[in-house]
Amino acid sequence: MNFLAHLFLSNKNPDLLIGNFIADFIRNHEVGKYSPEIQKGIHLHRKIDSFTDNHPMVRQGTARLMPVQHKYAPVVIDILYDYLLAKNWATYSNETLRKFSNWAYQVLESNIRLMPERLQKRVPKMVDADWLMAYGTEKGMRFTFEKMSDRTSFPSYFDTAFDQLLEDFDLFNEEFNSFFPDVIEVVKIELSQK
Repeated sequence: MNFLAHLFLSNKNPDLLIGNFIADFIRNHEVGKYSPEIQKGIHLHRKIDSFTDNHPMVRQGTARLMPVQHKYAPVVIDILYDYLLAKNWATYSNETLRKFSNWAYQVLESNIRLMPERLQKRVPKMVDADWLMAYGTEKGMRFTFEKMSDRTSFPSYFDTAFDQLLEDFDLFNEEFNSFFPDVIEVVKIELSQK
């Protein structure tokens, strides 16, 4: 899953959120330089990714994307799931997406010095462009896929990804809503064990 889902699955815990946010930008040998709570967030992120990649509903959606998206299908599904989380937000949260996004931005900005340099540059752009809210819009999703296409050195079909979601929206949405409660439960179990 992408930023919105990972931040949401941090259970409104700032340290977990920071760890969850930076996990993809931290090498294994760098994990130890962070506080135990941030390390917990890094490990949580990796647990979420592993569970997501192996969930049958996620695999089903990824397989549907594969003929067009090829090796990028798992990346595309992660981003599409942020859109679906935004669309189904009221099912999973008692606060608005706007309120959650503002809180998450505040946590990220106030902890920016803890982040790798790449993220220190990205966070202000993320806040200025309101990425978390944009994930719930067609314009925001198309912009995200356009930026991804610019960054890849291999041929990609990211420009068709949102159209694929619209074409099979009911299927993707059903798969997401079957999968997401499972990952919430995995997070609860993971956090209760440590």
